[in-house]
Amino acid sequence: MAEGTLTATIRKIVFKAEPYLPQVPKPKKKIPLQVRLLWCGIALLIYMIMGQTPLFGATAPQFDFLAFARVIFASQQGTLVELGIGPIVTAGLLMQLLRGSDILKFDFKKPEERGIFQTATKLVTYVVIVAESIVYAIAVYGPGVTEPYVMYVLIGQLMAASIIIMFLDELIQKGWGLGSGISLFIMAGVAQQILWSMFSPLPAGDGGMIGIIPYLIESLTGSGNIENVFFRSNQLPSIFGLFLTAGVLLVLVFTQGIKIEIPIVSTKYRGFSAVYPIKLMYVSNIPVILASALTANAVFIFQMLWANMNPRNNNFFMNFVAQFDPTSPNTPVGGIIYYITPPRGLDVAALDPMRAVGYVLFMIGIVIVFGRLWVELGGLSPKSAAQNLLDADVQIPGFRRSNAPVEALLNKYIPSVTIIGSAILGGLAGVSDVLGVFGSGIGILLMVDILINYYTQLVREQVEVVMPRLGALLGRK
Repeated sequence: MAEGTLTATIRKIVFKAEPYLPQVPKPKKKIPLQVRLLWCGIALLIYMIMGQTPLFGATAPQFDFLAFARVIFASQQGTLVELGIGPIVTAGLLMQLLRGSDILKFDFKKPEERGIFQTATKLVTYVVIVAESIVYAIAVYGPGVTEPYVMYVLIGQLMAASIIIMFLDELIQKGWGLGSGISLFIMAGVAQQILWSMFSPLPAGDGGMIGIIPYLIESLTGSGNIENVFFRSNQLPSIFGLFLTAGVLLVLVFTQGIKIEIPIVSTKYRGFSAVYPIKLMYVSNIPVILASALTANAVFIFQMLWANMNPRNNNFFMNFVAQFDPTSPNTPVGGIIYYITPPRGLDVAALDPMRAVGYVLFMIGIVIVFGRLWVELGGLSPKSAAQNLLDADVQIPGFRRSNAPVEALLNKYIPSVTIIGSAILGGLAGVSDVLGVFGSGIGILLMVDILINYYTQLVREQVEVVMPRLGALLGRK
């Protein structure tokens, strides 16, 4: 490798910085599943406690710049998990995109190369944590800070909390737990929202309770209006939303099971045969996450520009891009931003049906674009999949054991399932957000995908006992 390339520079930085980086050590031997699940529970408990601990010195901000990304980042406004897993996700996606586009060249077949890449990602995560903590503290809480030391304390809290979250994720990924901390925290956040929508006993704006189950019981006992149980205003949980949530869950579980199975045989273990599954949801939920992150960042940027340049919505050029309600600054009322953010709830969608249709079409289109992009950059293309099969010491019966014929076969399926699967995911996310499912449409997609991945990991552990390399291949997303 020629000196001076970005990869060579990163190698040098990693070699110099790695001895000084605090890291969670890997377990010396494989830990029993029960103990790993216990560690997952401990990490989740710490995260939930942090999510209920308010930031010292923070005042109620006028804007919630991360409102549209709270589900993705598993964050809670005004608490120690204000930034959530945002810095980890941002750094990880950046490094994966650089590697997938061959700007960074690392051979993951070699453990030392994989280790260098992971350490480099950790260094980038530290940089993102520092940058996001400073920018977010100044932009969101800066106007309410009167003493300079309070700002330093706020920045320090955001940095420290994000580093703790990074170590919790590393603890789980290093083998002490199961899966990843990122997935665990997202899943817990969405599940918490669903349970809150179902069982919360706190009073709501319509005179009843927030949770649909307590509200239904209250209505059946005569102290409430039974008609309001089915459809409630102000985005409050309803029976319709409950049935819709259950329906979306069933559709997702059903579509996750649709796949094309290509028979494969081992070249090392005689008599062993299996199938290589190409799922309808081949790209998983990564395109939805990317699309949501792009939308959230667009809203974040234009909300800041609007607050400083167009707070009265009287700038013609700014109005074309974004308009917000001055009495409720988190609510878009016009411009491009208005049509790429969801009108949550039937009552809101009914006021402007074209916005609801436009948002669903926007989600389908942008998820397809990111789906095709991720297949190429994420190492999921027919060429990469063919190479993975050969590297796992397997071959397809009736085909030569070389890249070209296997790639040609995979090329018949992968581009099609990428477009169809991305369109289904984008449509489900868009329609679910508009109709008001519990936990948001994107949250439901992420939770189901994470649960299925956890199931796949449990199956993979059993397969790896017999054939480690094939188990790793079949368990890959």
